[in-house]
Amino acid sequence: MSQTQGTGEQTLAELGEFGLIGVLRARLPIGRDVLLGPGDDAAVVAAPDNRVVATADMLVEGRHFRRDWSEGYDVGRKAAAQNLADVAAMGAVPTALLVSFGAPPDLPVRWAVSFADGLRDECALVGASVAGGDVVMANPMVIGITALGSLRGQHPVTRSGARPGDLVAVCGRLGWSAAGLAVLARGFRSPRAVVEAHRRPAPPYDAGPEAATLGATSLIDVSDGLLADLAHIAQASGVRIDVETSRLASAVAEPLQAVAAAIGADPLSFILTGGEDHALAATFPAGTELPSRWQVVGKVCESAGLPGAHGEGVGGAGVGTPTWVTVDGVSYAGPAGHDHFR
Repeated sequence: MSQTQGTGEQTLAELGEFGLIGVLRARLPIGRDVLLGPGDDAAVVAAPDNRVVATADMLVEGRHFRRDWSEGYDVGRKAAAQNLADVAAMGAVPTALLVSFGAPPDLPVRWAVSFADGLRDECALVGASVAGGDVVMANPMVIGITALGSLRGQHPVTRSGARPGDLVAVCGRLGWSAAGLAVLARGFRSPRAVVEAHRRPAPPYDAGPEAATLGATSLIDVSDGLLADLAHIAQASGVRIDVETSRLASAVAEPLQAVAAAIGADPLSFILTGGEDHALAATFPAGTELPSRWQVVGKVCESAGLPGAHGEGVGGAGVGTPTWVTVDGVSYAGPAGHDHFR
């Protein structure tokens, strides 16, 4: 039986593929970086310095979002945010999204329209546009997004430039989305602040280009967990990163403490291993004067010959295998973040 049968709501089956495309196009304005938008076989997006930053991501219903937890608007904001943040994590400015939307035929048109509004509003934060995409029937729902961006004459900031002696700093919230997921998974809706953080992340998009201007040697979007994502930088750079928990005390906000107390967890674990906040983590040369919103959380060390540099831990797979990230000088016990296949 259709979810909307007997409710009077129009469904995608009733509206049809091209009717849906028309409704969505009408709600998605085109910005100056998109020279040719939806309606042709492909879009045309400006590339002023002859380079395009490109990234892609997917969301699957039941894995990345649930319709009983999030409205279409929330999912639209989240889908856009996690892709726009990846562009910012290269030191670039997002310009456009290409969106593939697979949904069941009994999905209310209202939900799809709300989803488009979420995409539009998140893109508006950075001046990006939805330049095109595709719609298909799928059950469960699946959303695929390709994000494009411009370096505007700057060099990309990659994961591979961290050097021993660099500072490790973070801009943005950590652990809020994980705390919100823990609350929702137990059937609750409060503290509302963390639930909303899980539904709609708030990446500091402009911190990406800012980090590049400040001379960041490496940069990454914290999507899987601080330790897990710092391990990507450490491995790509051939270094070890040590996170200092004394520097993270101020990041353990009251809502995180409340959730941790309610479920018997360590609030610091949300900060260290919680994903989907899409904060930005970067390494900077020692002595770099950072704006106050960048919080130094650790340092870059030599990859070998230091306590905890080998053995089980973040990035480690056994004796003789490098542990790329340590916490207060030793390996971290437990999962370091999210892994789709573990």
